[in-house]
Amino acid sequence: MAKKKVLCFGELLLRISPAASDESEKQPVLVYVGGAEANVATALAGWDVPVKYCTVLPDNFMAKHMLHYLEYHNIYTSSVLFSGSRIGLYYLERGADLKGNMVYDREHSSFSELKPGMIDWDRVLHDVSWFNFSAISPALNENVAHVCLEAVEAAAKKNITISVDLNYRSRLWKYGKKPHEVMPALVEYCDVIMGNIWSANILLGIDIDEHIHDKRSKHAYLDHAEISSKAIMEKFPKCKTVANTFRFDSKENDILYYTCLYTDGKQYHSPEFTCHGVIDRSGSGDCFMAGLIYGLYNQHTPQELLNYASAAAFGKLQEFGDATGQDVLTISKISNK
Repeated sequence: MAKKKVLCFGELLLRISPAASDESEKQPVLVYVGGAEANVATALAGWDVPVKYCTVLPDNFMAKHMLHYLEYHNIYTSSVLFSGSRIGLYYLERGADLKGNMVYDREHSSFSELKPGMIDWDRVLHDVSWFNFSAISPALNENVAHVCLEAVEAAAKKNITISVDLNYRSRLWKYGKKPHEVMPALVEYCDVIMGNIWSANILLGIDIDEHIHDKRSKHAYLDHAEISSKAIMEKFPKCKTVANTFRFDSKENDILYYTCLYTDGKQYHSPEFTCHGVIDRSGSGDCFMAGLIYGLYNQHTPQELLNYASAAAFGKLQEFGDATGQDVLTISKISNK
């Protein structure tokens, strides 16, 4: 009997990455297929989890190339809807030290013009045991937020596990709604919530210590994460698992990364990961989300799945592009060090 699939829902994007300096004269511009949920799907498919992807694309040759990309990575594309006239873009300047050199070009994209009633969720979810989305989609506009609500309501009726990544993008929330006015109605259907203490505050209204950085203490961050996780579960009783990630970059370009997971009344901590410099920051959080789903889908222990997800996310920092190409063996070696 075939395993039930994980369904990832979100906008499939093209990432345009010009070189930040003259060091890359041979490759002045690189193009990647991206999008948070597509990155999760690509990782899961590479780890032998059956996964399909639901998005909206225009019916043109470029969209066909992007579908071929997904299919090449063993992602099922039968739930892709063809509508509208353009693919969403984002521009991210290359260079490991760069922050904030990013521009979205997603207005009037096929996905952003999605409206309630366009997707037959009963058909899309018929072979699915897990539904994953992120806070990026409802940030686009009110119609897409309503479609996300349609999706989680339909998934919940089928007893499908629902996960959300609380990735906050301030550049996207421009349609007159504050994040905390939109996200709680979606998150109340979620079983698994991933993010950090700051995104939980902005998106869900969970209290935060505004002076937490002054304490300069890993112990303080982890304690705060536990308090935040408990508050999330109290506010959203369907939630069974909360994961928090912490990444700190020093002026010397040293990276410190660790995570924690709260489930069944206990908090688990990952090892600390450190390195000097990264190749590409994009997609690391998506890789952690994929690792979290991978471990829960395969019923790994909380500590085992947290170590795996953290190692995968840390390893992604040393890869070009949005999606990881790391295999299970490579990640397991990192997580067991």
